[in-house]
Amino acid sequence: MPSTTPKKRTRAGAFWKGAADGAPFLLVVAPFAMLFGVLATEAGLDVLETLMFSAVVFAGAAQFTALQLMQENAPTAIVLASALAVNLRVAMYSASLTPWIGAAPLWQRAIAAYFTVDQSYACSVVQFEKEPQMTVPQRMAYFSGVLSPIVPTWYISTLFGALVGTQVPDTWALDFALPITFLALVAPMLRTPAHVIAAVVAIITSLLTAWVPYSLGLIIAGTLGMMAGAQTELVLERRKANA
Repeated sequence: MPSTTPKKRTRAGAFWKGAADGAPFLLVVAPFAMLFGVLATEAGLDVLETLMFSAVVFAGAAQFTALQLMQENAPTAIVLASALAVNLRVAMYSASLTPWIGAAPLWQRAIAAYFTVDQSYACSVVQFEKEPQMTVPQRMAYFSGVLSPIVPTWYISTLFGALVGTQVPDTWALDFALPITFLALVAPMLRTPAHVIAAVVAIITSLLTAWVPYSLGLIIAGTLGMMAGAQTELVLERRKANA
């Protein structure tokens, strides 16, 4: 009878497992970053400013949101508020990761906070739940491994997009990368009724509020989606307790 004992990993093994899990995301990270580089230069940023934008923010969705609003000449307060709202999910990612890597040294947690993105979070949570016996150093190694192919690809592709600029033809359709990335990340995470209801409410609300200026409908949709999901969780918990 085969053993059901979880496989023990070294830190190096955890790192390379993370690298293998993060590698498939290059198919969307590269065109996504390249598209940002192209759009940033089209919006008037030079190559250095575009790279600094990516280096300082390092949050694709927030970068695109801010860039779009800047092109629409939105007030600075709206640009900042919208970018922060889009990135609120990262705060939830951090809270979810804390039980797993919260015991790591402060400098490691600081670096992890900067590099907590959709891909590193999604892969890490799935892996940590699958192998809860992993030590904190092994978890940090896995987290770093996921990022090892993604981070340099993001910067290099951003640079390439900024250098190429308007020479990229529309037929390349690089804008497919953003929705595909989020679909690939979100779909496997819809594991409970609360997740599904939150997603459905957010989708419907975003469609109904598409007319709201400065893309603020997305903030409204996200807020209502989270509220609906949280309320569903409470209802289900009450039913479970009564049962």
